[in-house]
Amino acid sequence: MSHVEDEWADALELDELWEGDIIDVELHGEQILLVHHVGGEILAFQGMCPHQEVLLADGNWNDESGVLECPGHHWQFDMRTGNGLNPTGCRLYRFPVRVADEQIQVGIPSDGVRHHNRANDS
Repeated sequence: MSHVEDEWADALELDELWEGDIIDVELHGEQILLVHHVGGEILAFQGMCPHQEVLLADGNWNDESGVLECPGHHWQFDMRTGNGLNPTGCRLYRFPVRVADEQIQVGIPSDGVRHHNRANDS
């Protein structure tokens, strides 16, 4: 079984994403949502809703609860885990993140496919 290497891509300077904020970036053709939780943790998830590919960064973000509500059809996601809260059973693809020399970097798997979970249309 071969392991896919991550290609680290510079996303933003650390001071461009304040604690409690979210922002979307495009890296290597991937739409990515960066979340800077209060307390310092930075996470990266797919930037489009798994339902109908609405941009999640345009949604209603609550930094205290960690819940992001999609502006499209009000799907809700726990931005600490990427798990769907309403509806349950879906989850956002999570990318690895690191900070190097005050630069936020996101690991993009170099397998040539798009990393975007979709919900089953039912």
